[in-house]
Amino acid sequence: MSETQDTQSTPATPTVKTETHDPAVPEAWSAFMRQGWADRDGALPQSPVAAPAARRRSALAEALPGERLVLPGGGYKVRAYDTNYRFRADTAHAYFSGNQTSDAVLVVEPSGESVLYARPRSGRDTDEFFRDREYGALWAGERPSLLELSSSLGLECRHIDELPDRLAGSGKTRVLRDVDPRIDAAVPADDERDRELARIASELRLVKDDWELGELAAACDATTLGFEDSVRDWANVLTYGERWIEGTFFRRARAMGNDIGYDSIVGGGSHATTLHWIDNTGPITPGQLVLLDMGVEGHHLYTADVTRTLPVDGTFTPLQRDLYTLVFQAQEAGIAAVRPGAPFLAAHHAAMEVLAHGLGDLGLLPVSVEEALDPSSKVYSRWTLHGTSHMLGMDVHDCGAAAPEAYTQAQLAPGMVLTVEPGLYFQADDLLVPEELRGIGIRIEDDIVVTDDGNRNLSEALPRSPEAVETWMAELSGR
Repeated sequence: MSETQDTQSTPATPTVKTETHDPAVPEAWSAFMRQGWADRDGALPQSPVAAPAARRRSALAEALPGERLVLPGGGYKVRAYDTNYRFRADTAHAYFSGNQTSDAVLVVEPSGESVLYARPRSGRDTDEFFRDREYGALWAGERPSLLELSSSLGLECRHIDELPDRLAGSGKTRVLRDVDPRIDAAVPADDERDRELARIASELRLVKDDWELGELAAACDATTLGFEDSVRDWANVLTYGERWIEGTFFRRARAMGNDIGYDSIVGGGSHATTLHWIDNTGPITPGQLVLLDMGVEGHHLYTADVTRTLPVDGTFTPLQRDLYTLVFQAQEAGIAAVRPGAPFLAAHHAAMEVLAHGLGDLGLLPVSVEEALDPSSKVYSRWTLHGTSHMLGMDVHDCGAAAPEAYTQAQLAPGMVLTVEPGLYFQADDLLVPEELRGIGIRIEDDIVVTDDGNRNLSEALPRSPEAVETWMAELSGR
């Protein structure tokens, strides 16, 4: 059966999810609700992700020929009692199918043909559409039909109720695990073979094509606007603190994309020294710095990941400027090291070389700079803490299941996208640094694509040098 053919099937009668406090539904009401609805089903224009997803499925099938590959998209997760988090499809599932609806499973058959098993909108011949809190159209919104999914994704679609019979069939089957417990339970695990599927699915995402780079660039552009929104509203930032920046940026992410790509980090003052500070409950205090690590996730789930550290007063103090300049110089060195054929860790080593020498100049290292940089020592890391780069794409830490020899131990290639994000963090209770340094955290992060002859900064619209940051803040805040 071709990739674009649609199969309409008759599902089993669904179990309607209701709550004890829902009103009773007399048969007369139920019967009346099933009458008089227009049939709006029809083919949709093909999504721009359909063609890339088809090529990706072919590559996956070629990597593991003659086997059935099962990639679930996942289901809803409970936030509290009867309320769920907003659904976001598993990355590998969305990458290879283009689908973003819940409870769907992509199956790549041993023949190389693929089928998306999905839960479409309910028909009007059951109560689900007006009673079910999770899937009912009148409660949760109308889901696409199988025809709509198939035509938009260029992919054969069948009802999810047909999947158990398919999984019970003969043949080697690998499952992308820990996405959907129902699928995990349906197919006996083979840890080694299932891990290999996860590895290959990650490694196929390492190099981005032009369409993906366009999606990442758009996410970076929207992220720039979110940073600008925050600085324009600096009076409210000073009044309401970290929460105001978080909320301001989230509005931009939802307006121009799917969501935020990760929980925004808004670290005012000493909160900037906590690498993943996401409580965002503190004040924004004049005289201090604020670290903003935020990224918009686009409609096709590609995310930006950008960090700027800003002086709350709009201008750096001399000490802040010196420290910021050190981190900026480290980032410049890291970005310059990104080029085809360079080791993935080249940016990290270049940035750490600069930071270690700067820490030595501050008199903080207990040994010489050369000794501190030795892999058997790395004592400078007390104040740098993390790696300088990670891959970026549909996951903020993309391709995480890739083998080290394909990622951290590999050479960079055109189309790879990685962050360059050195930082300095002096904890508020660190007695090994002068008191004036304690509680200061600085990170600068940009999203860098490897090109044929070097690199390109996808987030370069946001200023980085201390002088440019001050000018930018003055222009946006009107001060």
